[in-house]
Amino acid sequence: MKKAVILLSGGLDSAVVLWLARSKGYELYTLSFDYGQKHLKELESAKKLAELAGVKLHQIITLKLDQWGGSSLTDISKEIENGNLKRNEAPSTYVPARNMIFLSIAASFAETIGASDIFIGVSEVDYSGYVDCRKEFIDAMQNAINKGTESCVTKKSPITIQAPFIDKTKTEEILLALELGVPIEHTWSCYKGGDVPCGKCDSCLLREKAFKEAEFRY
Repeated sequence: MKKAVILLSGGLDSAVVLWLARSKGYELYTLSFDYGQKHLKELESAKKLAELAGVKLHQIITLKLDQWGGSSLTDISKEIENGNLKRNEAPSTYVPARNMIFLSIAASFAETIGASDIFIGVSEVDYSGYVDCRKEFIDAMQNAINKGTESCVTKKSPITIQAPFIDKTKTEEILLALELGVPIEHTWSCYKGGDVPCGKCDSCLLREKAFKEAEFRY
């Protein structure tokens, strides 16, 4: 059985990509990150999703990206702004090089356990202006893995980044989630903590828009 490492934030995108990898028959290994974000709601969801998906191993990696801030998700002096789906520039919630860091760690872990694939649920269609959610970035990281791991260079055992939603909308993801039986009720997408989603941040607005377009409620 081939092994796959799935980057599991606990949000909708990562949950659907986990169930997609599951449907393909991989032995599942999930990585989540406590990177200094202001709340841990997504990590609680990630733990539950990993349990429900029957993953072989779920690990939470502790980083301290809040040491230098740079994002309203990690810097207590910055307020998380209300969403704007027409925005062209990166919002304050962009965490500098976050996906670059996550994919690098995933590559190290994948090489260690002999995994052939890394799954990440990014999309450059619905991505809130994040530059590290574009195909160009994923291709660059794939090239780095190809050139910088013993598995790829010497052992000729490729590690492939799978970004199946790179050209998909969240609406398309939701339709796939329904097909795969993803427990959407256990996902958390809001940038803010609390008992219920704020309904105002970019992530909440994108999620609400997608569910309306999919004509689905949960």
